[in-house]
Amino acid sequence: MTVSKDVSVRLRDASGYVFDMDGTIALGDAASGGHKALPHAIAVLEGLKARGTPYVVFTNGTAKPPAAYAASLRKAGFPVEDAQMLTPSSSTADWLKRSGVGKVRVLGNAGCRAPLDDAGLAVVGPDEAAEGVEAVYTGWFREFDFAALEAACDSLWKGARLLTASNVPFFATANGRAIGASYPINAMLTAMTGKRPRILGKPSRVAFDTARLLMGLPRSAAKHMVVVGDDPALEMRMANAVGALSVGMATGIMAKSDDLPERDRPAVLLDSLKPLLDIL
Repeated sequence: MTVSKDVSVRLRDASGYVFDMDGTIALGDAASGGHKALPHAIAVLEGLKARGTPYVVFTNGTAKPPAAYAASLRKAGFPVEDAQMLTPSSSTADWLKRSGVGKVRVLGNAGCRAPLDDAGLAVVGPDEAAEGVEAVYTGWFREFDFAALEAACDSLWKGARLLTASNVPFFATANGRAIGASYPINAMLTAMTGKRPRILGKPSRVAFDTARLLMGLPRSAAKHMVVVGDDPALEMRMANAVGALSVGMATGIMAKSDDLPERDRPAVLLDSLKPLLDIL
């Protein structure tokens, strides 16, 4: 897709960038256990750094702590510091602190719960016996079992809220699409309790605002920000909801945009990051 003059100006003069990780700037590399950069991605981030334009990388994965993802990207050559890396657990920790939630049951692995532990929240394990649980949070948890299901349902039946990192079924990898963990867990919990999950990762406003605040940008800057991603139901929906510029990448799970609903349709769809690099 050709980048119009107006879009080029918005890309060049953006107040900040939010990049997705998998399928947008990198793909998981099974051989090394890390990430492999997609073409031009490293140069784009280096260009933004040289210009002094703030940027963050916001993955919707919670299998690892943000610092571990940042380290993996640096190993692949990306200029990404720990403080520039976000996961849904980052925005969840912020929301829980602001909402005054005191105790949360996390259906997730150590990487998923790490930002909540770091924030000083009272975290309960997946099948740990506990009273007074105020929220159940679901994330990356391939070890999910019946004991965790029963414990989570008990907390939800007793009044806890259901929160989730993500509620989309797939994400992009070097070997094609893979099944997300929280989506089927959420389906089971909703079937058993009738409670629907509140999404605190992408495409929520909570996630966008966490990224914006991390870059030190005011709320008024939202319309001058750019969100780059490959998932129409995540990055494009999040950007369009707040008036940011949505840049879709056909390098992940989004191949075309003509048949997408307006809320999920990118302002521009790119086959690679080369046009963005040229503009910068």
